[in-house]
Amino acid sequence: MSGHSKWHNIKLRKGKVDAQRGALFTKLSKEIILAAKSGSPDPEANYRLKMAVEKARENNVPQDNIKRAIARATGGAGEKEIHELRYEGYGPHGLAVVIDAATDNRNRTAGELRFLFSKHTGALGETGSVGWMFDAVGIVELDPQGRSEDALTEAALVNGVVDLEYGQPSEIYTDPAQLGGVRTALQKAGLKVSDAFLGVRAKQKVDLHGAVLTDALNFLEALEEHEDVQRVFSNLEVSEAALEALAT
Repeated sequence: MSGHSKWHNIKLRKGKVDAQRGALFTKLSKEIILAAKSGSPDPEANYRLKMAVEKARENNVPQDNIKRAIARATGGAGEKEIHELRYEGYGPHGLAVVIDAATDNRNRTAGELRFLFSKHTGALGETGSVGWMFDAVGIVELDPQGRSEDALTEAALVNGVVDLEYGQPSEIYTDPAQLGGVRTALQKAGLKVSDAFLGVRAKQKVDLHGAVLTDALNFLEALEEHEDVQRVFSNLEVSEAALEALAT
């Protein structure tokens, strides 16, 4: 299981993360805008948009906000265009990071991310600087709902699944082109899907501990809190014991 997802869950349990509703709505609205720009403005004809709208509804985003986001994507809201960008670089202790962002000001976002990397003794790199260390994948997050790893693995054996990393949440990896079909099949199998998105997965992970691990996690958290950052991927892999030790 990725250290990022496990750490996110631990922070939730400890009450350290209570994202402002407005900030969450902004990120979800940006995903709707990008999804609508990538295809049809009709969720039934655009699977990425359908997933974005469903996630927004699950997080209680008002229907008017959803409609405005779709209108903005199709040029009906008279606002600045939202661009989908990917950034790459090295964080503290050589951690490789890929960031998917959504912004209406490329220069501002690049400058602010460069500052965050520098502040955490890292460096924002050029396109391809760390991308070669990752594979493109579809990712489906699942709530195990009390299932053991073996039970969840058996339940998640649907066409298109490449791998499963057990945890809370658990992550299913797919070929990017099969993400939508796998998500639907998992739901039909009775599994609770909490998210589904296109991303990247590190080919090899680095295992950090103690103060070094704390540095890496603080850096990833700072990136995630940036208003233009949609998702953060890294090659961090840590044990459950190491994360629980930090959470105590």
